[in-house]
Amino acid sequence: MSVKRIVPNVTSAKMDESQKFYGELLGLQLAMDMGWVATFVSPSNPTAQLTLLQASPVPSPQISIEVEDVDVVHAQALELGVSIVYPLTTEPWGVRRFFVSDPNGVVVNILSHAKV
Repeated sequence: MSVKRIVPNVTSAKMDESQKFYGELLGLQLAMDMGWVATFVSPSNPTAQLTLLQASPVPSPQISIEVEDVDVVHAQALELGVSIVYPLTTEPWGVRRFFVSDPNGVVVNILSHAKV
């Protein structure tokens, strides 16, 4: 399995203020904004990223890990008996993902970009 990137996710009840904080204080650039989720990148190091997730009653992942093939990792998670808290889903915005809970209760979003 190949991990392509790991991105911390910050759950926010104050999306506008959070975007201003990460953009103005740290100089991160807004790379993607869907209203409920926004990703910031460093202009000098595009692999340095942070995602804001709008607070909701559904548990939000604290970490996103992009892998080469999410289906392979999902099969391995099932084989290992890992707690899956969001089923393997191809989302309308172009990612295929599922959430697991690690041994510490951290919700991890495991994803690949959907093959077209």
